[in-house]
Amino acid sequence: MGTATTDLSDDHPDLPTAEPIFRDFGGVRSFFGQIETVDTLDDNVLVRTALESEGSRRVLVIDNRASMRTALVGDILAQIGIDNGWNGLVINGCIRDSAEIADLPIGVKALASVPRRSAKNGAGERGVEVSFAGVTFMPGHWLYADADGVLVSPVRVH
Repeated sequence: MGTATTDLSDDHPDLPTAEPIFRDFGGVRSFFGQIETVDTLDDNVLVRTALESEGSRRVLVIDNRASMRTALVGDILAQIGIDNGWNGLVINGCIRDSAEIADLPIGVKALASVPRRSAKNGAGERGVEVSFAGVTFMPGHWLYADADGVLVSPVRVH
């Protein structure tokens, strides 16, 4: 990434900082990019649709309302994200295939890993404001993530 979240926080103390609820799962620990969002509950159709679109080095922020019931992303969707140019994923929920995702060149932060797959009904919304971990994530804003945490900014600060 080039600039640590600690340095960004020191230089921009008013930037919102996510509560430290996430675990790192991806093979990339430091990532940043403009935010795209999905708001859903235990359904990953819109997640897949987003990851199948051109990522343009963005970060997909997924609000699954902290559900621990199902995983929204596994190794196949993570690879689709890589293939389409996504820099990372921040998930207020679970992933699966954690051993495989750990070897993939993408940033993935999530609450936990669970083996159960999600529903495939297409429920939810894409490209909307989502709030969790004490932060509001807006499409088009910037997200910076590393081992120390997650910061967001309305403008690029690095």
